[in-house]
Amino acid sequence: MASKRIFKKNLNDMVFDIVEECFYLQMVDDSKTKKTEALIDETAAFQDEVLGKISKFKSKKEFNELTAYVGEKGKHFVEQLNALNK
Repeated sequence: MASKRIFKKNLNDMVFDIVEECFYLQMVDDSKTKKTEALIDETAAFQDEVLGKISKFKSKKEFNELTAYVGEKGKHFVEQLNALNK
């Protein structure tokens, strides 16, 4: 099982990358501001949710399930960013 510290760092890096890309899209195209702000809010809520769950880990199985969940949501966020780039 990877450490919680590394997991949190990777989660924070993922969220930072998404938010940074949203800010870039806002600078390039003002018409995408509402959609990017909604994505930023969704990403921040997701980060808060996951960080709250991390402290409740009791087993390796729970950690693996949360890791899979974060991976799926990461793909979801990338798909949303790709849709905004069209």
